[in-house]
Amino acid sequence: MLAAATLAGCERGSQDSPGVSPTGPGGCPAAQAGAQAAVSRAERTDVPWNGPAKGPAAVPGKTIVYVAQTMTNPGVAGVARGVREAAKVIGWKVRVIDGEGTPAGIQAALSQAVTLRPAGIVSGGFDPHSTSQQVARATAARIPLIGWHAVAAPGPSRSPRLFTNITTDVADVAAISAQWVIAHSRGNAGVVLFTDASIPFAHRKSELIRKALAACPGVRLLAYPNIPIPDASSRTPREVSFLLARFGNRWTHSVAINDLYFADAAPAFRAAGKGGSGPPFNIGAGDGDPSAFQRINNRQYQAATVPEPLSLQGWQIVDEFNRAFSGRPASGYVAPVHISTAENSEGATAWDPAGYREAYRRIWVR
Repeated sequence: MLAAATLAGCERGSQDSPGVSPTGPGGCPAAQAGAQAAVSRAERTDVPWNGPAKGPAAVPGKTIVYVAQTMTNPGVAGVARGVREAAKVIGWKVRVIDGEGTPAGIQAALSQAVTLRPAGIVSGGFDPHSTSQQVARATAARIPLIGWHAVAAPGPSRSPRLFTNITTDVADVAAISAQWVIAHSRGNAGVVLFTDASIPFAHRKSELIRKALAACPGVRLLAYPNIPIPDASSRTPREVSFLLARFGNRWTHSVAINDLYFADAAPAFRAAGKGGSGPPFNIGAGDGDPSAFQRINNRQYQAATVPEPLSLQGWQIVDEFNRAFSGRPASGYVAPVHISTAENSEGATAWDPAGYREAYRRIWVR
C-alpha cells in the first residue's frame, strides 16, 4: 500500500518528481564553487545586529493572542516562547491558543481569539486564507493581524490582510539549503526532499529547493515525499524505510522543509543500520528548534539546519505590534539566513543574531 502511494504520488502521500533520473551526469564545478562560497558566508557566526534601531516607545497595557497552527511544531512553539519573553519586557499580556494542526481546530482557535477582542492577533504558522471568515471578523473589529510563516513573503500583506508577516526570505532559505547539498556532496548526490504541500509557504519553499538543486546536473532528486506536518510522526518512519529499501546507497542527502522530519526519520535510519553521522546527510530548511541542534551536535541523523531565529522573531512580532498600535508602518526587517552545523554551533541549541534584545529594549525604552 505504501509503495502504491509513493509511486502514484497522491496529494497526501509521497511523490516522485516527473522526469527525474537517479543516475544523472556527475559534478558541476561552476555551481559547486558558487555554492561553497555562499555556504561559507552563511556559516559565519559573527553576524552583527542589522535590524531596526529606531521606533516608538512601548505602548502600555496591551493584550495579544498567539494562535498556533500546532504547538507540536517546534518552530511555532519556539516563536510563541519568544513572544512571551518580549511581552514580559514590554509589559503586555499574552495568551496562546493551540489550533492542534487541523483546519477545524485552527478556525476554532482564531474564532476564539477574535471573540476575546485583544489588541492584536498572531497567525502562527498557518495560511490565513484557510480562516478567511475569522480574518474578516478581525479586520472588521480593527484588530491587527501579524503572521509568522503565514504567507510566502515577509512584510505587509493585503490579501490576506496582515500588518506584516515575519519570516526569513523563503527564496534565500531554499537557495542556501540546496547550495549546502551541492557543496557538501561536491556536486554528486542523490537527494530526497520532504515537504508538506498542504501549507503554501512550505510547498513554495520545497519547489524553490527542487529548482535550486537542478542547477547541478550531478545532483539527482530521487523522491519528493509529501507528508503533512501533523502526520509526520506516524508517516515519516514508514516512508523512510520504503525509500531506503528502494534507493539504498544512492540516497546520499536529504532536505526537509522542517527539521522535525528528521526526528521522526531517525528510528527508521537506525533500524536500517545507518550511522548517525550519515549518509544520508540531512539538512533542515527550517526551523532550527532545540531538538534539531541536539541531533546536529550529537551527529544523530542530521548534519545541518537553516534555522529561523525563533526567539528574535517572537521579539520582532511584539515590536511590530507596538508599531501598529502607534500608527507606524512595519519595520521591514528580515533576518539573514544562517547555516548551523556541529562545527559552528559550539553546543548551542538555538541561533539568533546577537544584540536584538538590547536593540528592542532601547527602542521601547524598557
